[in-house]
Amino acid sequence: MSMTTDKVKVMKLEDLPVQIGKEVQLNGQSIAVFRLSNGDVRAVSNRCPHKNGPLAEGIVSGEFVFCPLHDWKISLVTGEVQKPDDGCIQTYETEIIDGFVYIGGV
Repeated sequence: MSMTTDKVKVMKLEDLPVQIGKEVQLNGQSIAVFRLSNGDVRAVSNRCPHKNGPLAEGIVSGEFVFCPLHDWKISLVTGEVQKPDDGCIQTYETEIIDGFVYIGGV
């Protein structure tokens, strides 16, 4: 991984399948990275606020990921848990540069 300003290069975009999460470790934090069906790349904390389920293993639908443990629905855009459940996870900036995924704000 290499740095560009305050962003970290984490993987080639081609290594990130559509709607399949990938876990990366940055500064001691587990981050889940997703490529959505519309082509957007999103990065969030890899732990569900309910029981710490690994979100990178969750099912992606639209702009949401469903926790693999108890099916909590979480926005990959805002990090907010959807009703009737409650909570929020950290989101991170992403950018694609020359075919590589960069994550910022870590």
